Amino acid sequence: MQRRVLTSLSRDTTAWIIGLIWIVPFLGIFMASIRPLGEIIHGWWRFESFTPTLRNFAGAWNHPAAPLSQGVVNSLKIAVPGTVVPLLVAAIAAYGFARFRFTMRTYLFLTIVMLMTVPQQMIAVPIFRIMKNLGLVDTPLGLVLVHSAWGIPWILFFMRNFLSTLPIEVEEAARVDGASDLRVFFQIVLPMCIPALVSSAVLQFMWVWNDFFLALILIYSPEKLLATQRIPLLRGMYHIDWGVLTAGTIIVMLAPILVFAFLQRYYVRGMVGWVSK
Repeated sequence: MQRRVLTSLSRDTTAWIIGLIWIVPFLGIFMASIRPLGEIIHGWWRFESFTPTLRNFAGAWNHPAAPLSQGVVNSLKIAVPGTVVPLLVAAIAAYGFARFRFTMRTYLFLTIVMLMTVPQQMIAVPIFRIMKNLGLVDTPLGLVLVHSAWGIPWILFFMRNFLSTLPIEVEEAARVDGASDLRVFFQIVLPMCIPALVSSAVLQFMWVWNDFFLALILIYSPEKLLATQRIPLLRGMYHIDWGVLTAGTIIVMLAPILVFAFLQRYYVRGMVGWVSK
């Protein structure tokens, strides 16, 4: 009994230490965003004077060179369809791989999964050339298509594993009653996949929202720049306002944090469900 208590105590202590290590840098960013530069110039942990203000957030949101207000809207225009499109396509494809047998099914699935290992930097030039030939460079549609193509392989892998854990008897009963494959998928299978769909949506949204590399390749008009592209532009040419820069960073972080917070219950269920039989 005593050994079990010591083990639990050491585990909890380790978890708290790791948590503090992770949260300390964020505390520094947060303090820099709500305090004047003069109060943190010698360290954000010093509180001889403490004057919290939202001026830095207003400065980042309405920045004259790169307003984050416009950047957030542009990012939402990419992140929402860049999440919904691959989610729907991958879910339908995963259902086919999980429930139907056809020639070369295993090899085709392995080929799709192998696409997950391709680094973005390796295909940056081909992607730019393809988008340029299609006239989709510097357009939201081009970036949505690239993110959708990038997200489909891992979502397909994720959803196929989850679908393999679902009982097939319900689908067979529906077919006996005369339901088509599409009706079975949309009215029976899809509602049972909500936890996995939410888990995939949260991860895909965060990756698309936080993307900088692909956006840097395909979007370059000042009015179309995404939120992540505008963060470096918050720096001045001769002076860096660290308060505005850190406030802008927190603003960009808020969207994925809020999405995860609101969908955490379904996210955990989906993550647990697809790895357990």
